Amino acid sequence: MKTLLRTLLYLALIVWLGAEIFFPVVAAITFTTLQPDTHTAGTIVGQLLRILHGMGLVSGMVALALLALAPAWGIYRPRNVLAPMGLIVLMIGFTVYSQFAIIPAMERDRIAAGGAINTADAANPGTVHFNKLHNRSEHVEEAILLLGLATVVLVARAESAHV
Repeated sequence: MKTLLRTLLYLALIVWLGAEIFFPVVAAITFTTLQPDTHTAGTIVGQLLRILHGMGLVSGMVALALLALAPAWGIYRPRNVLAPMGLIVLMIGFTVYSQFAIIPAMERDRIAAGGAINTADAANPGTVHFNKLHNRSEHVEEAILLLGLATVVLVARAESAHV
C-alpha cells in the first residue's frame, strides 16, 4: 500500500512538472510552424495553457492530499511533509492566479486591441498591457516549475529521512 501511495504522489508530480517542462517546447514549435499567423498560434497556445493549468490543479490537489495523509499511513514523518505541502500550495496558488486572473485579462486586452495582438499598434495601451501580462505569465510558469523541482527534492529528502 505504501508503494502505491508513493507511486501516486510521484505520478502527480511527474504529470505536472512534465507538462510544465514540455509546454514551452510545444509553444515554440507552434509559433515557429504558424509563423505568419501568430494570432492562430497564440490561440492554440492559450488553449494548451488552460489544459496545462487544469492538469496542474488536479495533480496538485492529488499530491497535496497524499502528502497530508502520508504521515497517518506511516509513509513520511509529519514535519517532513510540511515544506513540500507549502510549496504545492504556492504552485496551486500561482496556477489559479494565471488561469483566473492573467489569462482573462490578456483576453480582454486582445479584444480591446482589435482581436489580434500581432496586428495592433504596439503603442496601443491594450497591446502594452497584454505584453506586460504575457511576460508575467511566463514568470509565473517559471516559478511553478522551480517550486515543483524544489518539491521533488523535498519529497526525496523526506523519503530518505524516513528510512
